Amino acid sequence: MYKAYCRTFQVVMKTTSYLLPWREPEVLAGENSLRQLAKLISMQGMENVLIVTDQGIISVGIMNEFLEDLQSENINYVIYDKTVPNPTIENIEEAYQMYTENNCQGIVAFGGGSPMDCAKGVGARVVKPNKKIPEMKGILKVLKNLPPFFAIPTTAGTGSEATLAAVVSNSKTHEKYAIMDPSLIPHFAVLDPLLTVKLPPHITAATGMDALTHAVEAYIGKSNSKDTLKYSIEAVELIFENLYESYSNGTNLTARSNMQKAAYLAGMAFTRAYVGYVHAIAHTLGGFYSVPHGLANAIILPYVLEYYGDSVHKPLAELAEVVGITTPGDRTEQKAVKFIEAIKNLNDRMNIPKKVIGILEEDLPLMVERALKEANPLYPVPRILFKDDLLHLYQRIKE
Repeated sequence: MYKAYCRTFQVVMKTTSYLLPWREPEVLAGENSLRQLAKLISMQGMENVLIVTDQGIISVGIMNEFLEDLQSENINYVIYDKTVPNPTIENIEEAYQMYTENNCQGIVAFGGGSPMDCAKGVGARVVKPNKKIPEMKGILKVLKNLPPFFAIPTTAGTGSEATLAAVVSNSKTHEKYAIMDPSLIPHFAVLDPLLTVKLPPHITAATGMDALTHAVEAYIGKSNSKDTLKYSIEAVELIFENLYESYSNGTNLTARSNMQKAAYLAGMAFTRAYVGYVHAIAHTLGGFYSVPHGLANAIILPYVLEYYGDSVHKPLAELAEVVGITTPGDRTEQKAVKFIEAIKNLNDRMNIPKKVIGILEEDLPLMVERALKEANPLYPVPRILFKDDLLHLYQRIKE
């Protein structure tokens, strides 16, 4: 009965999604495309903007030219740079206060997924000033147009520049959850590969595997459309062709550009087709132990795919063919196994660990409960899992 409830809920959500006000960001892409953004902001009639970023971005100075461009366009800006990995409610509230106190008219997210999630939370607070962030947890709790929102990813992983989700952490309860609403999709996205050239190899690896997880979980789910399937396939192909090159040769702008495109496409795929238990488990690891989201996904992905068993053999076999790792005569199951092995091999080549260190046994019951609450009934996973299933998976991934 519970499985039937979950599947019915997912069918209703898929049907309803066709009625939602979806949009795609207007994209500026290519080398030095960031230099076009200040003029674009000016064309929107903006005079004051809030920039949401983090200390890492400030320290490496990759935002300096953009700030000079804003000044040349007579656009005032204030910078919120206290965003932490797995951004907190406090981050959002501090940035929101800065937005209101400075009479800002638009929001610029500059960085990885954390500044983008924080910026989306700010946008939600701007249009829903009487609602606190915890009250917007879940689906369709915003439903109002955000101020002009410009997303500048400096990693190639989260795809947040294309998605409807903002993931927030409660620093007091260690809960990590998503706010999901089409109004959170950025209005503009800048995919400039020059911003990712100095990305350290370990972050390149983790964020790239984050993008792969988005594409794979979207593809194997049960709420796909022709478009999301196409986005996922193209993203998987680009990642297998370009991630290791980006990791080992960070100055290869072609590889960097292709990875940005892959992350964006994977974001486009999962924002409509959703993700699955990999993300549900990863969010608990971020909430409890601040494990970086991409790293958590990279470690967890092969374990969950193996646990799904024959329910994912067909779609994984199709992805194995996409990346060219099958041989004539391979059965569907053999192709699927080869795809999972290819993920493991990619992790190994980029020195991603096989286990998560530091998971406490006493935390597992609450982590299982939260992961299940996030995933069921919302995520249209290939196979519905229960508490014992998730407990088994946590035991498999823990050191």
